[in-house]
Amino acid sequence: MRIGIMGLGRIGAFHAETLSGLPAVTSLVVTDPFTDAAKSAAERFGAEVADSPEAVLAAGVEGVVVAAATVAHPGLVLAAVEAGVPVFCEKPVARTMREGVEVLEAVRDAGVEIQIGYNRRFDAGFVAARAAVASGELGALHTVRSTTLDPAPPPPAYVAASGGIFRDCSVHDFDIIRWVTGREVVEVYATGGNRGADYIAAAGDADTTAAVLTLDDGTLAVVSNSRHNARGHDVRMELHGFRDSIAVGLEDRLPLRSVEPGTAFPAGTPHDFFMDRFAAAYRAELTAFTDVVAGRRPSPCTVADALEAGWIAEACTLSLRSHRPVTVEEVRRQS
Repeated sequence: MRIGIMGLGRIGAFHAETLSGLPAVTSLVVTDPFTDAAKSAAERFGAEVADSPEAVLAAGVEGVVVAAATVAHPGLVLAAVEAGVPVFCEKPVARTMREGVEVLEAVRDAGVEIQIGYNRRFDAGFVAARAAVASGELGALHTVRSTTLDPAPPPPAYVAASGGIFRDCSVHDFDIIRWVTGREVVEVYATGGNRGADYIAAAGDADTTAAVLTLDDGTLAVVSNSRHNARGHDVRMELHGFRDSIAVGLEDRLPLRSVEPGTAFPAGTPHDFFMDRFAAAYRAELTAFTDVVAGRRPSPCTVADALEAGWIAEACTLSLRSHRPVTVEEVRRQS
């Protein structure tokens, strides 16, 4: 099949490389406001260059990948839907929840599949965890712990435009908690601090946060995030039930050092980059998108799914700023 790519920054170029290696993809059509990025992708992956998103959609593509700046997401998604072309869009759907809801309303009855890029849904460990919960082998859950720790903070310009750590980073934890447990978050309490880069505090953000989420069945989920984890990129989940407990990410490349006598685990080279940690998941995610394009499956992560994770991020942001518990319903009403 013929796939278009709109946006060839770090993640867009990575998607181009992944797509070029998938058996289902026969050709790529790429575009980026920076023509050098498009030319580089064309040279590396044998792609065709289009001079605009409109030209990509007019080039006979069967599906498009949106990896442009967040501000461009709504317009590009709507253009693809209007053209009747299935679209994969990196998260978030839009800069604000209000814009995201407008996108949802605009595409609700369009009959065109939209997949939002939450790659952890395609990681083998998280897939196995979801199956374990669904099978009942853990019993009823009482505690979930989800962790995302980055090895170093992003640059100042990124932080200033990110919307904050809950919307940019923690939202992956929020999405995967919903997906693995099959439950909804009803209330949050969040706190955070700044012990590292001054520009993060200057942007009104926190570099390290913790949030307690109450799920709709009473399960408690604890989410821990930081921009500073010198040992590497640490993504884990624990699920504790009344029959058994399991963990995702407890493997030899876990960026954690044990000080227990005689313990050699973990012994591998720590993950130091999210694209390294989730390389297989990204491939599985885009393979799923080719199945969506071919009509073999519905979107595995819809706009509505993405907005649910976004509401949790909004609630945590408000909780951090107001120093109080916040319900998800409260932020829905305010938006």
